[in-house]
Amino acid sequence: MKTMIAKEFADQPKFDPVKGILQACVHCGFCTATCPTYLLLGDERDSPRGRIYMMKAMFEGQPVTHETRDHLDRCLTCRNCETTCPSGVEYGHLVDLGRQVAEQKAPRKIPQKLIRWGLRQVLPRRAIFGPLLKMGQLFRPLLPQVIKHHVPLPVAKLRVPKTQHKRVMLSLPGCAQASAAPNTDIAAAKVLDQLNISLKVLHKTGCCGAVNHHLNAHETALNQARHNIDLVWPQLQAGAQAIVITASGCGAAIQEYGYMLRNDPHYANKAKQVSLAAKDIVEILAQEDLSNLKEKLSKARQAKAIACPSANISKVAVHCPCTQQHAMQLPNKVKTLLDSLGIETATTKNDHLCCGSAGTYSLLQPKLSQQLLSQKLKDLTLDQPDVIVTANIGCQLHLGGTADVPVKHWLELLIDA
Repeated sequence: MKTMIAKEFADQPKFDPVKGILQACVHCGFCTATCPTYLLLGDERDSPRGRIYMMKAMFEGQPVTHETRDHLDRCLTCRNCETTCPSGVEYGHLVDLGRQVAEQKAPRKIPQKLIRWGLRQVLPRRAIFGPLLKMGQLFRPLLPQVIKHHVPLPVAKLRVPKTQHKRVMLSLPGCAQASAAPNTDIAAAKVLDQLNISLKVLHKTGCCGAVNHHLNAHETALNQARHNIDLVWPQLQAGAQAIVITASGCGAAIQEYGYMLRNDPHYANKAKQVSLAAKDIVEILAQEDLSNLKEKLSKARQAKAIACPSANISKVAVHCPCTQQHAMQLPNKVKTLLDSLGIETATTKNDHLCCGSAGTYSLLQPKLSQQLLSQKLKDLTLDQPDVIVTANIGCQLHLGGTADVPVKHWLELLIDA
């Protein structure tokens, strides 16, 4: 496809990938079969192919309308289309740049700007988000139903294991998960302790940058990435083996550091190494000897059966977040691992489709998000599971707000057992 990038973009290094991405697309339409918004709305402009057409026109210098911006806004950035695409089109990188330009060319109204600004001030900051969440939990019974769904119930915090193993891995607390689901990282530390690995928490690290990046505050996101790299790099140099990811949304962002900072001469190499060091914990466990862990889980189940013979063995529905299966390319890894540990997993369908959480999408596109959520819950509960597990805090909170069964991080299953 002939593509002539307008001079205003051709002169900026960050737009260098645009032409190649646009030309890689052959407009075959395979992506439309797996795009959640196209399947829901049936509008070509709400498909990856349609959005690519609009972005091509935009990057060639044609006028940008609010309609174009709205269609780009409705994209979940689930990257399902990338998994489907036979031509390897890097749609996620293209739409990130397209959204930024569309917002500049077709400015939002002041109320929309304020909402997005507020989200960027609260969500990525633990010191603000944590107290606000506690306040929301305190007054949760009084909150309107639409808001109550976004406020998780408080949980009793587990004790953090004290370990001094030779093998050390790193944990970045992030923002929302540290407050909304603190036991996830503690469960990770407990599981790794069973494998003689210490999990070192880098408390001074901040948000991975995903919130700002996807809300078009790219420079702020880059500064957050640089901050985290500055704290992680000395630890990797000192021998830490990996950065343990327990929230796939954050993992997908950290694995993009190398790409995001490719043009920064001071950070390009470090960012690339940090991206390579970031591993989802399911990927780490898959490479370890889990025989002792499997034996302990088996004994725990036997003890439970003896103590309460009438109790049924829990059936687990596994939700694989888009960031884990499409961005990090780890589809079905959690289900495979749980199966290998003797945990009964339920039958589900349409596992490739998004639940509608997608970072701030559930707040900015509530109608579409709720439609996707309703369908996802039907697909996850068709086999009548006792619990739903996932690998990303955003999905966990989104699903847990309306699900009829408990929703937790899959690591908590191992600790509960």
